[in-house]
Amino acid sequence: MTIKEQTKRAQNIAKAILVGVEIRGSRPQFSVEDSLDELALLAQTAGVEVFGRVTQHLHKIDPSTFVGTGKLEEIAALVEELGAEMVIFDDELSPRHQREIEKTLGEDVQVLDRSALILDIFAQHAHTREGALQVELAQYEYRLPRLTRQWTHLARQAGGGAARGGKGGVGLRGPGETQLEADRREIGRRIARLKKELEGVRAHRQRHRQQRERAGIPTVALVGYTNAGKSTLLNALCDAEVYVADQLFATLDTTTRRVALPSGRVVLLSDTVGFIQKLPVSLVAAFRATLEEIAEADLLLHVVDSSHPRAWEQIEVVEDTLAELEASRIPKLLVLNKTDLGTCEVPPNYPQLGYRDVVCTSAVTGKGLAELREAIDWALSDTLETLTALIPYDQGEWLSSIYEQGVVESENHTAQGVEVTFRVPAKLAGQLRQQLAQISAPVRKK
Repeated sequence: MTIKEQTKRAQNIAKAILVGVEIRGSRPQFSVEDSLDELALLAQTAGVEVFGRVTQHLHKIDPSTFVGTGKLEEIAALVEELGAEMVIFDDELSPRHQREIEKTLGEDVQVLDRSALILDIFAQHAHTREGALQVELAQYEYRLPRLTRQWTHLARQAGGGAARGGKGGVGLRGPGETQLEADRREIGRRIARLKKELEGVRAHRQRHRQQRERAGIPTVALVGYTNAGKSTLLNALCDAEVYVADQLFATLDTTTRRVALPSGRVVLLSDTVGFIQKLPVSLVAAFRATLEEIAEADLLLHVVDSSHPRAWEQIEVVEDTLAELEASRIPKLLVLNKTDLGTCEVPPNYPQLGYRDVVCTSAVTGKGLAELREAIDWALSDTLETLTALIPYDQGEWLSSIYEQGVVESENHTAQGVEVTFRVPAKLAGQLRQQLAQISAPVRKK
């Protein structure tokens, strides 16, 4: 059961206190206050109302209580004063930290960290089988080292075994085995099962990618910080009717649609899960199959909320995540979105940042969408290889295939057939050259 479902059942909104820590001498991308502002938005998305916040400046994290004994007592006093039922830390807590904090705050106060909160939001927004599997795996891997005393995790698991018709409890214990050991063994089994199912999903996606490559259709992936407007942009470009809301992680499941470009070429445009600072490692691992869509794309559109006061810090977070996914090598465009909410300041050094071009857009008003299509066309043209082939008149289906898979630059009718010069994606050129050679048509690279 997610936080939102728990609060709805209780007929009141959970009151939470946020806790942020800043390590002296460190240079985080977000200040502690800016990071807590974002954490407050995450809490709101999960159905939690923030009643207070606490910050702590430390030379290093306390190995026992994370914030130090004195600060933890201050938090406990604030919890009692405000009647808070939840304390949310802006950084991931170790199992030891969580145990010590829970011991001090008492059983009536729920202790969460940023990772647990994000996982909860993902559980609310995973609507496909693939998304549910990915979130369930990430939740189990996060909770396994934190498992204590009693089996309560599956009952709270959105999309978990009980929700999908599986057992809601634990199997029989062996001789001398504690309940905690049995719980851990059961979670281990479920993690193994989920990984096996997700490998099947990964193989299925790989087959689809191979089919797209054979068809010669370029793929373009939308990437960016959460709530940058990627889904709205997808809807504006191709009428995808993807769910849109002004909240973090409003959409989770990948959507792919066809988009026609000015040259007549068709590309596949995919919306992907948004990134965020301090994204849980377990989520990146669990969403490997989905995130591979980014790594295999021909072009990335990095969508940025240009009206956000921390826009450039968000760009850095996305760039760091792309590097982790080994996707930095892929050509990319910088799309400064939401220009209807503010001015569009184009960074003069964007080529040094690795971008082919920068486009200012408003997915809501439609401003800049024509320029974006042209920029996509131009960026993809750099990835095309030019070929010239002579197609015999009795092999007309090949000419149709060339028009579908590439961009025809010239066509000349001769006595032997049609000599056509065209451009196709480089990864398709070699395969196409071999196939055309079978019909005795000379194919040469121009």
